[in-house]
Amino acid sequence: MKKKFSEKQIHILDVAEKLIAKKGFEGTSIRDISTEAKINVAMISYYFGSKEKMMSYLYRYRVQKTRESFAEFAEIIKEGKPEMQMKELVKYVVNQLFKYNYFHGFVTQELRHTEHLKDDLLEFYTTFTTKIDDVIKKGVASGVFTNAPKPEDVLTLIVGSSLFVIRNKNFYELYVSGKEENYLVEAEKKIQANLLITVFSVIGYQAY
Repeated sequence: MKKKFSEKQIHILDVAEKLIAKKGFEGTSIRDISTEAKINVAMISYYFGSKEKMMSYLYRYRVQKTRESFAEFAEIIKEGKPEMQMKELVKYVVNQLFKYNYFHGFVTQELRHTEHLKDDLLEFYTTFTTKIDDVIKKGVASGVFTNAPKPEDVLTLIVGSSLFVIRNKNFYELYVSGKEENYLVEAEKKIQANLLITVFSVIGYQAY
């Protein structure tokens, strides 16, 4: 179920997200957020209760915005060839996971005891899975794809591989070129290229 946010809440969440993306959750204080948002510290408590609860609100807000952007994205690519759509879907999912990488540790913890986050993620993943299924079926029907893997398995491959790279920097950086501060950028390029090869192999597309 979509949660409604007030303009003031959205303003605070937008500011908080920018700061957390730069400094991390632990490195961002309530005072940092209130100063940047030009509001009283008490307003954050009034609207969200605590920094931890604000993060929960922020995650829900980000999922809703990403779901809306995906709907627009899916509409744009829907007339493209199946192989083009699959390529863009892989790139989209990988990009979103890396772009909002600071959420992943939080989500893992909160999913243990927060039902609405489970519901949001379920709806989010189901939307992606439905689109992947549609593209696979079109590709098989047109003869472009020779295999029809389960769409949930394709999504699991994409998400699981990307999260492994994000969470295991100490290992994966051994195989990524460039400076340490550019790790996420270079790692995203590497895993995206590898996933495109893997996914196209799984669906039996030979021209990639």
